[in-house]
This record gives sequence, C-alpha cells and structure tokens, in this order.
Amino acid sequence: MAVAPMFPLGTVLVPGMLLPLHVFEPRYRALVRDCLAGEPEFGIVLIERGSEVGGGEVRTDVGTMARILQVEEMPDGRFALAVVGDRRVRVTAWLEDDPYPRADVEDWPDDPDGAAEADAARAALAPGGDVTALLRRASALLAELGEAAAPVDLVLADDPGIASFQAVAVAPLGPADRQALLIVASAAERTVRLRALLPGAIELLAARLGAG
Repeated sequence: MAVAPMFPLGTVLVPGMLLPLHVFEPRYRALVRDCLAGEPEFGIVLIERGSEVGGGEVRTDVGTMARILQVEEMPDGRFALAVVGDRRVRVTAWLEDDPYPRADVEDWPDDPDGAAEADAARAALAPGGDVTALLRRASALLAELGEAAAPVDLVLADDPGIASFQAVAVAPLGPADRQALLIVASAAERTVRLRALLPGAIELLAARLGAG
C-alpha cells in the first residue's frame, strides 16, 4: 500500500491506454510538478458525480496509475501531458485534498484464469477472433464518421491480460461501461463482457452513420 497523488477525471484510463491531458487547475499543476520532481506517476479515477473542476466530486475507488511519458509546460503554468495507464489500483482510503487529491492505494492485478478460460480469451482476442473482428468493424465505422479510431488491421497482444485491456481502451464505449470493464476481476471475464457490449456499440455507430 502506498500514498499516491490522484487525478479524478470524467474519463476512464485502463492499463496500456494512452491519454493526453490538459492540466490547468492550480492544484493539479502542483501535482504534476511534484510528480516530475519524484516518481512520474499519479492515479486516475472516474468521477461518478460532480465536476472535474473545483473539487467536491464523488469518485470511484478503482482506477489506474498513469505514468507520464511527455510533458510540456506552457508560459502561463499550464501543462500538456501524455500519460499511459500502467497498472490497476484500488483506493483503500481517501486522504485530505491538500494540496491536491491523495489516497492510499494498493495494486490490484487480475485474478488468474483457468487454462480453458485463458485459451478462450486468447482465441477471442487473436487476429481472427470475434472480439478483434468486432473492434475492427467499430474502427471502420468510426473512421467513416471522421472520428479517432484504432487501425482497422488492429492486432492485440498475445497475453490475454494485456490484450483485454488494449481492447477496452480502443472500444467505442462510454465511461460507465469502460469503468465496469476495468473492475472485472479477470482477463477472461473482461473479454466475455466486452464481447457482449460491442454489438450494441456497433449498432449505435451504424445508426449515426446512416443518419448522416
């Protein structure tokens, strides 16, 4: 268990996911400066209710540690960051928000899957698997809509744990669905739940495209 600086957002970060951030609030500028002076990482959790600005929000207790990859400080003190999700964590206690949100956190690795479940997840996430096929279809629709999309020839990692989070990162899902997948205990279960969500997401994209 460790004390970590925390950055509540309206966005869900999962392990392996890249995320650009624009940091302008004074408390989060201080967070970034402290991270750059020491360990270049902080936790990101989803805001369930409330605003990203000003404090007082209701936060989830499961998030992801974000590692700073790139940083640019603006002349007025704002920061432009590029971070990557490193590992999933659970918040065991929120501490005082002084000078910025902080929490006691513990790493939360996936539960191990049985051999049959791991094989099924690996097959679904392989280049010829059904989850990968659904993600490629979603990417093609997003591209037609002119929105950011994963490559239509998307290839995920061989390891089901890594691949399942990669799939969640690129899936066209809202924050609530992505958070629900983040808190799933194992890679195999995450893959099953993602497979169930993707057809509906694809139908919505197709409807948007058809509506012009």
